[in-house]
Amino acid sequence: MKRIKKTGTTGGAIILMSLFTTAHGQTTAPEKQDETQLPGIIVQERAQERGYQPKRATTATRSDAALIDTPQAIAVVPAQVLQDQDVRNIDEALYNVSGITQANTLGGTQDALIKRGFGFNRDGSILRDGVRTVLARNLTFTTERVEVLKGPASIMYGTMDPGGVINMVTKKPQLNFQGQVIGTKSNFGGGGSLDLTGPIGDSGLAYRLIADYSNDDYWRSFGSDKQTVIAPSLAWYGRDSTVRISYEHTDYEQPFDRGTVIDLRTKKPVAIPSDRRIDEPYNRTLGNSDFFTIQGQHRFNEQWKTDLTYSYNRNRYDDYQARPVSLNPVTGILTRRPDGTRGAVSQQHVWQAVLSGNLDFGSTKHEVQFGADAEDSNIYRRDLIRGNPNATFNVYNPVYGLLPFSTAVSAPDSDQTDKLRSYSVFTQDTIHLDEHWIVQAGLRYQTYTEMAGKGRPFIVGSDVEGSKLVPRAGVVYKINDSVALYGSYAQSFKPNTSIATVITALPPEEGKSFEVGAKFDMQKGVTATIALYNINKTNVQVQDPPINGITQIRAAGKARSRGIEVDVSGDITRQLKVIGAYAYTDAVVVEDTRYQGNALANVARQSGSVFLTYDFDRMENGGRWRSGAGVRHVGSRAGDSANTFTLDPYQVVDAFASYDTKLDGKLLRLQLNVKNLLNKTYYSSSGSNIYVSLGDPREIILRAVLDF
Repeated sequence: MKRIKKTGTTGGAIILMSLFTTAHGQTTAPEKQDETQLPGIIVQERAQERGYQPKRATTATRSDAALIDTPQAIAVVPAQVLQDQDVRNIDEALYNVSGITQANTLGGTQDALIKRGFGFNRDGSILRDGVRTVLARNLTFTTERVEVLKGPASIMYGTMDPGGVINMVTKKPQLNFQGQVIGTKSNFGGGGSLDLTGPIGDSGLAYRLIADYSNDDYWRSFGSDKQTVIAPSLAWYGRDSTVRISYEHTDYEQPFDRGTVIDLRTKKPVAIPSDRRIDEPYNRTLGNSDFFTIQGQHRFNEQWKTDLTYSYNRNRYDDYQARPVSLNPVTGILTRRPDGTRGAVSQQHVWQAVLSGNLDFGSTKHEVQFGADAEDSNIYRRDLIRGNPNATFNVYNPVYGLLPFSTAVSAPDSDQTDKLRSYSVFTQDTIHLDEHWIVQAGLRYQTYTEMAGKGRPFIVGSDVEGSKLVPRAGVVYKINDSVALYGSYAQSFKPNTSIATVITALPPEEGKSFEVGAKFDMQKGVTATIALYNINKTNVQVQDPPINGITQIRAAGKARSRGIEVDVSGDITRQLKVIGAYAYTDAVVVEDTRYQGNALANVARQSGSVFLTYDFDRMENGGRWRSGAGVRHVGSRAGDSANTFTLDPYQVVDAFASYDTKLDGKLLRLQLNVKNLLNKTYYSSSGSNIYVSLGDPREIILRAVLDF
């Protein structure tokens, strides 16, 4: 997703606030409590990673588990990496994970990611603390770390594509006081953040308050981005029970930028400067979102515990755009249409309950889970604006302002609605046969109803209901405590529905995956996974040419993705850290009357990244330097399903340097990040030949971080 920037005084104000806090607060940084005095759940969370090295995760099993004991590939982007790379959106975080590329972001307004060849915007694969979200932007300053579970995850999370899930693990209240203020200044803008946490009294109650603000200018012809995040949370840590209540509210304004267009003569982007926009200054999205969660855990005894979750999340927005329709590359005339959406609201209720137990039967140990989920999701777009096409804009000699935005509401396209309700139960058993063998098996039974349609009067596009039994099985052979081999089989499913076109009750899309691999977990070293996989996705919804002006939709396609992935993260030496990834992805359509043999859009066959960080020895004055740099490569990708054009491969270099010192007894970190160091022009994804997204140019960012 595009990041947007503006010069301002916010960063300076936050730095001044930091100095004010230093002058009037404590003179020394607070001592952290001994972990033996902390609740087990806090100790467990702290043990999940060590600097760049991830050790444990919760996404694969909905409970804390060692990565090496899990028979499925899991990649983690730790908190230290997010800090060093100054990660500010989900795309930047996932540069560090194998097999992930950007999908159609709807003009940069939605998180959209392809995992192992599958995925699109709003595909339900993004979670926050294990809860599916409908938010447009999912990684904010509240994110502590990012976990990626590769392959089908329907047994744990229900309806979704087979590529995997991405879980934003958020910052939680702590029982020892910690404070942080950050001021940011770049060649494009500035902003500031505040993070406070600590106890309330001595009864186990803790709070956290996070605030983040940015006000930036876009790097292309025009546009601005404003975002404000306020996130308070409370937690009570009892002897046997824990309750967390969190809320996050975001207000945002951002450009709606479809990018550039393809010259079909050359099959390349049209020959204009990369910073030239081909829409209008009114192209933007304005919205706000809320995410509320209450999570409780109660331990009955040493063997049994229960976890309960309720979440409500909502995203509301209006957007306006001069939509590209077609290009005459000879004359440069771009036909555009003023479109928009008003009163769009996506909202979702989620209920989760899990009972977990540890049982011994002879020499075998069982970690059993019994769970139930319910989801109620409603996507609604009230007014769809559709203006008249206009052919007065020339991409080679642009004149803006000749196409005013429209207020004409199209009744047949309005009131777009998609309602999904699902209920499910699942169980899973992780069996430790001995010190070497771990067997995992699980089953989910899910029922669902989904209705979608549009129009005034309302026309139902699809109305489906059904049920599905989804299995998963895996095995781990631990050669020793540091090396393991694994294999797994998993399934996924997702109902086939349509808002835009009336379709019959199509069977759900189904995914089946086989995976084998090896895992390495070196003590105070590196954690690594090598995985080979094959995924088949059937009943893929495809479109045939229109008959009497009506597009025909059917479930006849079959797609396959197979490949190899490598993820490495941790310490090479005491001072040298690494996070790296490589993926070979062969994703094609294997059965279809129109697209058989075609590569799946936006999927790079070759991709990878490596980022190295070096910690210098502490200086005599107590200060310490750290620096790092990395490169990421994304290979060529098919630009659309018909494979009519190809996006070129690209490489981008990033670097940082930081200096830690003390200011009046408190830790002060000054950090310089340079993103896209060589100012590479590249194309990150496409929705079609007239929707091609551009990557961000070089950005130089200075941050001052004060911990107190």
